[in-house]
Amino acid sequence: MNYRDHLTIIASILNVASHSAKKTQIMYQANLSYSVLQRYLSEVSTASLVNFDSQSQSFVLTPKGRKFLNTYKEYAKNTKHVEKRLSQVSDMRKALEQLCMPSQVDV
Repeated sequence: MNYRDHLTIIASILNVASHSAKKTQIMYQANLSYSVLQRYLSEVSTASLVNFDSQSQSFVLTPKGRKFLNTYKEYAKNTKHVEKRLSQVSDMRKALEQLCMPSQVDV
């Protein structure tokens, strides 16, 4: 099972809220249980990443939330690039270690 980290869950919530969304929309589109949604909505509201619009009964992204989301997208892109390079470096190291092994000669 692939678990999402804290920042990824926040980014998912903000991505849904970027189009103005009700609590149930956020829950389903961000793929969260109700209890997890409650905890995270409290956190992102307290951090002023989203505001609750009482007139539309929906959550909307704040400028700070938009900045977080844009920064997160750049972070995620860079993380993928770094992980790919680390994998390549690991493969090269394994190849070098195999070249250092004594040769097996068939008898």
